[in-house]
Amino acid sequence: MIATTFFTVAPLILAAVPVAAVPQRLVKDDVYCADDTTVTVTVVSTAAAADPTSSSLDPDQQQVTGFIETITETVLYTSTLTVDPTVTVDPTVDGGSAQSSGSYFSPLTRLATPAPVTVTLFSTITDVSTVTVTPPQTTSILDPITDPDFPATTGSAVPLPLTVQPYYVNSTLAPYGNFSLANSSTSSATPISATTSASSTPTTLAYSGYENGLYFTNWGIYSADYQPQSIPASQITRVIYAFADFGTDGTVVSSDTYADVENHYATDPLEEAGNNAYGCVKQLYLLKKQNRQLKVLLSIGGWSYSANFPAVAANPFTRQRFATSAVKLVTDWGFDGIEIDWEYPANADQAGDFVALLEDLREELDAWAAKYAPGYHFLITIAGPAGSATYTQMDLGQMDQYVDSWNLMAYDYAGSWDITSGHQANLYPNPNNTESTKFNTNQVVTDYVSKGVVASKIIMGIPTFGRSFELTAGIGQPFNGVGSGSPRLKHPGEWLYRELPRAGATVIYDNIAKASYSYDNVTHELISYDNIQSVTEKKSYVFEKGLGGVVFWEASGDRNGTDSLVGTLASLMGELNNQVNLLNYSTSQYDNIRNGMVAVGV
Repeated sequence: MIATTFFTVAPLILAAVPVAAVPQRLVKDDVYCADDTTVTVTVVSTAAAADPTSSSLDPDQQQVTGFIETITETVLYTSTLTVDPTVTVDPTVDGGSAQSSGSYFSPLTRLATPAPVTVTLFSTITDVSTVTVTPPQTTSILDPITDPDFPATTGSAVPLPLTVQPYYVNSTLAPYGNFSLANSSTSSATPISATTSASSTPTTLAYSGYENGLYFTNWGIYSADYQPQSIPASQITRVIYAFADFGTDGTVVSSDTYADVENHYATDPLEEAGNNAYGCVKQLYLLKKQNRQLKVLLSIGGWSYSANFPAVAANPFTRQRFATSAVKLVTDWGFDGIEIDWEYPANADQAGDFVALLEDLREELDAWAAKYAPGYHFLITIAGPAGSATYTQMDLGQMDQYVDSWNLMAYDYAGSWDITSGHQANLYPNPNNTESTKFNTNQVVTDYVSKGVVASKIIMGIPTFGRSFELTAGIGQPFNGVGSGSPRLKHPGEWLYRELPRAGATVIYDNIAKASYSYDNVTHELISYDNIQSVTEKKSYVFEKGLGGVVFWEASGDRNGTDSLVGTLASLMGELNNQVNLLNYSTSQYDNIRNGMVAVGV
């Protein structure tokens, strides 16, 4: 017999559990993320004598008074919404305009049924244990006079009791090794119930919709002459600002301070008191103020700035400096998250270092939010490679726990490096023309999911540029050169979507590969690019596979009007993610961002 330690879970003391405002257009069985629930558990440690050879606790054990410890854990739970549309109202509730019963203006009763969440408790006086938290159901009546294009306000809310079920886990007892304590299936402990209260001020809005993201490059303001004011902010949910650089010591820095924070636009005062941000950073913040669903992320790395990733990620000190300085830059600039674009990890060691880098980054973002923006969740996204030779070198499953979205670079499947022309962003292979589809997006998505990536985190990348092949007989055929490309891009073989198709070319659609291209029978130039037909097919694929949405590379390539790829998918996807962005950055070094751009002249 040896002395061991176990614990009991005493009655809970719960902080206020806020009830999220339910978006107006959620329907039955929609899933949304509710607010954080803080669970305070009092743990009582007692000494006990038990037979280590027994599969259960010695029934004759004697207990003595031990220590008492309070552990606080915060959990985020997901609820399934059930709608009861039986309530009818006066059809003139908006003050005179006739409304039909059952429209958005009916005060539908919404019952949110949360899913249980398992929480790990780390005690200083006991072994680690877990509890299952079942948050309360909430019933709310929506404001019947809410504009259907905006989330409804919460009316009366009636939460039910929150339940916590204690679990016991294995405890290592020297010298006998693992000793199995009672687990969840055999424990006689009864669920502990506690009442909760509702707050009318949610810390986060519910998730409801797809991502329609757009990369914006700081060099695009030059030759492409695409300024941040041109971003179609009302049609998108995310801007990914590319790129930031970082040094060998891990410090993340601006790659172009003029474009980022110094360039004065016509509306910027030439002389203004204080230390203020200008350039793209200021304009992006103003777009966030005008479009509260719009979140801006800073992309770090990319092809030009990835050389230091292996060494920085391998060293705990430079890795920590990377995370700390990245969060400092993001919160100085008033952004909502970070994308890591490491091109590319080359082996198992670098794959593990990538996971560690994400863990450090997640901790730093969460720490800043906990102190300065309680309840806000900063995003971490990955620029996900689409070549199997690269993503097989990454530990996708381990990375996924720290990642909110994978921006899949589902393009550049063909180009100047090949010996035959090909589709550069096709969904599927074409078995009748294998040389034209050496890669395909469906295979990439399948592989990511099989490696542990949650499908709804995958955001399909769509190009707003085309790749050309000169002197070719057609798709999948040999070519000779790629041509000079667009004078705006100054990259051989690349054209902006807004410049395509070129004069004299015919647009062709491959209905097997689900890809479009143009071909000129006189010059024998072929350009692979996405058009309205191909992106419409990609929308259907996103819906079919349960993906999280799309993201376009990059803003300067799109057209305006009805031929806009970004606008087309904004319309086709319907409900876009309406989670609100963050505007309060009290630690920013820039006065105008710290003050929310409220000063005269900003």
